[in-house]
Amino acid sequence: MNFNPAKLILENGRIFNGLAFGKIGTTLGEVCFNTGMTGYQEIITDPSYCGQIVTLTASHIGNYGTNESDKESNKIHVSGIIIKESSPIVSNYRSTNSLQNYLVKNNIVGIQNIDTRALVRIIRNEGAMNGIISSDSFSEKQLIEKLKKHPNMNGMDLAQTVSCLKPYDWNDKNKKIKIAAIDFGIKHNILRLMDKENCYIKVFPASTKINEIKEFDPDGIFLSNGPGDPSAVHYGISTVKNLLDTKIPIFGICLGHQILALALGAKTRKLKFGHRGCNHPVKNLSTNKIEITSQNHGFVVSENNLPKEIIITHISLNDQTIEGLKCKNYPAFSIQYHPESSPGPHDSRYLFKEFINVIKKNQNA
Repeated sequence: MNFNPAKLILENGRIFNGLAFGKIGTTLGEVCFNTGMTGYQEIITDPSYCGQIVTLTASHIGNYGTNESDKESNKIHVSGIIIKESSPIVSNYRSTNSLQNYLVKNNIVGIQNIDTRALVRIIRNEGAMNGIISSDSFSEKQLIEKLKKHPNMNGMDLAQTVSCLKPYDWNDKNKKIKIAAIDFGIKHNILRLMDKENCYIKVFPASTKINEIKEFDPDGIFLSNGPGDPSAVHYGISTVKNLLDTKIPIFGICLGHQILALALGAKTRKLKFGHRGCNHPVKNLSTNKIEITSQNHGFVVSENNLPKEIIITHISLNDQTIEGLKCKNYPAFSIQYHPESSPGPHDSRYLFKEFINVIKKNQNA
């Protein structure tokens, strides 16, 4: 264990004193929490967490180490990590490194040995807020001044920060169905599951123009997950508006879901503290079945003044927010949660097959 002291200061003035976890240093971000019992490596490598300091609510973190297979991208994207206690023992046959060493290697600052239950109660009662962690500077006055200057998540476009810089082929071209995946912060397991559905996937940057996608001549278009405020991704919204007119089937997840809704004329709003965890119940309104889902989002599609073009297909049973939609006049649908289940349950993986079925139906029309 690292016995270097560390300090967390929240935007509301609350101060937590603990011990350093990961790299010694200082970091800022929006403090949020994830209720998953496992999956910490998938969480911290999820590009959707860019700009955020993630509090993991499970009491012990790091017991099964890290490996090269469970990464959801090529690097850690969280701004920082907060835990109750790190496991001093790493025990798993797949493990190649400890979480502590993995964080140090990737220059991620964290804090442990604080009351994470109290922290989560603050976020639930007052909402997600900015925070600063430091294990190398202990002047509260200086840290508070830095924190005051840190921007709010509202209006922040982070998709281009995490997106690829140029198009690339994810897999073998000798596949039956061609998918153009727009990368707003895409997770690897989404690509793996589409590969299993016999899809050849070409990944395009978030700022890709419609002509580049048309030139690729895809059978389907995928809009990926990603971080930040969806309403700030104006270039992506504009591209999707134009793509709808091509009648090419579209499937969106998380940020991609929000961008599709905005392209259709809906609005988005920020949640008080977001949905993040592996145990969120969602009702499929078509089947009346309940799916236990993996979620990670701080914004949702607003229920107010929803365009008639949009049909709600899924709702959250925790707060009745929109979790899925489809279009009346276009072959397009989207989901707010993460059906690729990395980490999380597999209840919603049928949605990838549904996307393929929409593509095949469109091809036979």
